[in-house]
Amino acid sequence: MNSLISWVGGKKSIRDLIYARFPQSYGRYIEVFGGGGWVLFGKKPDKFEVYNDFNNNLSNMFAVVRDQPLAFIQELGYLPENGRNIFNLYKEIITKQRVEDKFLQEEMEKVKVYFTELQQEEIMEIMKQERIEKQDVKLAVAFFKLVRYSYGSGCKTFGCRPYDVRKAFNTVWQISDRLANTVIENKDFEALIIQYDRSDAFFYLDPPYYETEGHYSVVFTKEDHIRLRNTLKKLQGKFLLSYNDCEFIRDLYKDFYIEGFSRINNMALRYDKSSQFPEVLISNYNPMKNSGIQKQLDLFEQDGGDENDE
Repeated sequence: MNSLISWVGGKKSIRDLIYARFPQSYGRYIEVFGGGGWVLFGKKPDKFEVYNDFNNNLSNMFAVVRDQPLAFIQELGYLPENGRNIFNLYKEIITKQRVEDKFLQEEMEKVKVYFTELQQEEIMEIMKQERIEKQDVKLAVAFFKLVRYSYGSGCKTFGCRPYDVRKAFNTVWQISDRLANTVIENKDFEALIIQYDRSDAFFYLDPPYYETEGHYSVVFTKEDHIRLRNTLKKLQGKFLLSYNDCEFIRDLYKDFYIEGFSRINNMALRYDKSSQFPEVLISNYNPMKNSGIQKQLDLFEQDGGDENDE
């Protein structure tokens, strides 16, 4: 299954490689930096699974799609809205984190005229709650459109490419069903890992890559990279971690299993068809024990860490 959106650092092109390195058994699955959910949606549902992203626009969008798919589709509309002005409108909505309701105050005044004081309190509470729920849907759709209409899904500049929103309808229903039993969180990675860590837990992590953090809307500092490593060192369960291949990351995780590989650099594809981007998969267990893995010549180069139990 595909995701509803493309996203910076999405793992669609290498998710089969990632799945092959999952532990052979685990009791709970947690995606710490869920992003567009490409790894989550490409695998079979687990009995216990968690999607998390500290970007509240992502977590809200997937929560709305899971719980209110019809409301999402209705708000999405049935006609494409392609243009720089509409893109800037969605950008403003997401920046403010609210959709202005010009008629709310007017409706409140009418309630005061026609109902008793006790009735007013009850009706106003219902109206406020209804708008809070609608606000989540409106923000989710605004964010979806902002991603779809932006260049490289970066939500910063207009992409100048048309998109027919009707193409998303089937995917919305599919993802709603897929997420039915998935917990959706919006937490800092350390708090999330501590909350869900157990001996049978498996964490897949795809954090902002080192020295490419500017491509992400959520700030992730060098200290955060170190804090992530320190959090994972204390882990009871297992983890598999995606990163860009560089000296800093290899040194930071030198005590773990590190497997290097290269893939096509999608960001540079239009300028250089042969551009490669070096990445690593890091784990606290030996992923090569999985029976489905066949090492490919000139593609992988494995460094050994301290061996942990599979």
